[in-house]
Order: sequence, then C-alpha cells, then structure tokens
Amino acid sequence: MHEVILVNELDEAIGSMEKMEAHEKALLHRAFSVFLFNKQGEMLLQKRAATKYHSPSLWTNACCSHPMPGEETKAAALRRLQEELGFTTNIHKAFHFTYKAEFDNGLTEHEFDHVFVGEYEAAMHLNADEVSAVCYKSIAVIKDEIAQNAGSYTEWFKIALPLLEEWLQQNNPTYAAA
Repeated sequence: MHEVILVNELDEAIGSMEKMEAHEKALLHRAFSVFLFNKQGEMLLQKRAATKYHSPSLWTNACCSHPMPGEETKAAALRRLQEELGFTTNIHKAFHFTYKAEFDNGLTEHEFDHVFVGEYEAAMHLNADEVSAVCYKSIAVIKDEIAQNAGSYTEWFKIALPLLEEWLQQNNPTYAAA
C-alpha cells in the first residue's frame, strides 16, 4: 500500500493517507514532476503505460509521482526516475504549483506539485508497467500537438507546461527557445 503526504496550501505536512483514498476524496497532497531536456533543448516525454489507473496511454513529462511519508521530495523524484525510466540524473527544483484535475474514473488529482528540471540523453531502461514509449520534442512542437489534440497529453502536463515555459524563459532561455 502506497501512502501520500497530505499537505495544506503551504505544503506543510498534515498527515498521510493511502494514495487511492486521497485521490477518491480529492485531498491536497504532495507530488513532484520531473522535466528533462537533451542538449538541443528538447523535452523528454514519456507515454504512460496502457495499464495505469488513470491517464493511461497519454503523453506527459519524464516522470511524476508522490514522495512517501518521511521521504524527501527530490529523493523520491530520483527514485521514480530509476523505477520508471531506468536512470538517474542531476535535477534541481525549479518551482512549485497547486492544481486540481478530475478524471473520468471518479479520481481527482489535487496536488502541491514540486517541479524539478535537469538534462539527460543517454540510455534508458523503460519499466513496461509504467512507460510504453519515450521521445524528445521541442516545446513548440509539444504546444502545437496539444492545440491539435489536447486529449493525447495528461491534464497536469497541460497545466504545468506554460508555468515551466515561463520559468525557462527567465532561467534557461536555451530550453524555452527550442
């Protein structure tokens, strides 16, 4: 059983709860999203496995999940990179945001999401239970694809992308321009 850390609007831990129950009750909990880029400034995308409990077979950022109670958020992000994609790399926290997204299956993601950024373009060993495919694309191409077929990307990715793009323009224009 995987528990998530329940938080208030300031990201202060207020308890923990089994992950599915937190999603059923739409309770605010701590999460993270990892965005990785290659040297050309293209973003690593993963296509979620068809067996995922929500948002199956949709494209999203390199990795996202929840730290476990007692686990530091960056350590959890590195753990999930290894579990999902078979590697770790240097990442740093860029920013955070809160969002709420409801899904057709009755679950709701209500997350205080810590966003990490880094570079990677070496070998990957995909966990087929988590990821069905990966690719690199420029932000411009991703934005065009979302405009043409928003349903092929996860809800949190569509919320995070403009926030990430704004952060990149201020902190790493090379990626923002790719």
